[in-house]
Amino acid sequence: MRFSLALAASLAVSVVQSSPLGKRHVVSTPVVNDGIILNYALTLEYLERKFYMEGLANYTRDDFVKAGFEDPFYDNLKEIYFDEQTHVQFLSDALKAAGITPTNELQYSFGTTNPMQFVTLSSVLEGVGVSAYLGAARDIMNKDYLDAAGAILTVEARHTAYIRASLNESPFPNPFDTPLKYNQVFSLAADFITGGSSPVALPFKEFPELPLQCSQYYYEADRSSVTFSGAFKEAQKNFGIKKDTPIYAVFFSGLKKLPVQVRITAGNAGDYKIDRIPAGVVGQAYVLLSKSATDFSDENTIAGVSILEVYKKGMAPATPKEKCQ
Repeated sequence: MRFSLALAASLAVSVVQSSPLGKRHVVSTPVVNDGIILNYALTLEYLERKFYMEGLANYTRDDFVKAGFEDPFYDNLKEIYFDEQTHVQFLSDALKAAGITPTNELQYSFGTTNPMQFVTLSSVLEGVGVSAYLGAARDIMNKDYLDAAGAILTVEARHTAYIRASLNESPFPNPFDTPLKYNQVFSLAADFITGGSSPVALPFKEFPELPLQCSQYYYEADRSSVTFSGAFKEAQKNFGIKKDTPIYAVFFSGLKKLPVQVRITAGNAGDYKIDRIPAGVVGQAYVLLSKSATDFSDENTIAGVSILEVYKKGMAPATPKEKCQ
């Protein structure tokens, strides 16, 4: 599964490719218009709506209270579900009013088995939703659509802050949210989609996988190392990358894009590694591998996207996680 659920306060998530890509497979930057963007947003809203619908069906108020989420948490989850349902209806109606066929709900699998997993994944999904709207805003031409997207974005940001606070994470760890591109978001969302069909063909593609080596320790900026398991072997297979090819782990955090050249670890594992997350990375951050230290386009991306919850140096919980995650 693309997301590896963290059960403790850390929200570290490793990306697992659901379908292998052929050698030298390059994902190109998609050409979009307002209709494509609205259907892109609708695709994400359907996913979020289904996630909350299943969570509220699978776990009771008492289940959440026993997991440490006291009232009115359950009622607020129902409000979040109502918001996502309203966003689905609004976007569907807007597309129909413009004479554009809207996409429909697909089949999903989220893999949560208890309330803590559900809330942890909720925090991740809401953060990705904020990044998706923020990244798409620059391409919206119709000002009415831009107003609507902005109105949805701010609500998604409030969802994120509330859920993070409920997990005892900072509700606003970064002074800026992080914009993501279409294929970056699609790579994160696609693994939850297990079936179904849509009348709309969207021009988005997944990047190859970028799994993070599990760790019992929390990530800290300017201190923690990160190992990308098997990433060099995959880069060789997918793109013909050689041992002396410079590759960069690019961290997206707020408005910062911070590249760090990776190295190949000793032995035969075929891992890439960086020895220190760059200073300035904080909160829910995203990382991908790029062939360039300056141009982080889709065409230069060879793997990603992974999600890490990163603390400021010296601010991570002192007690390691109970399990390697």
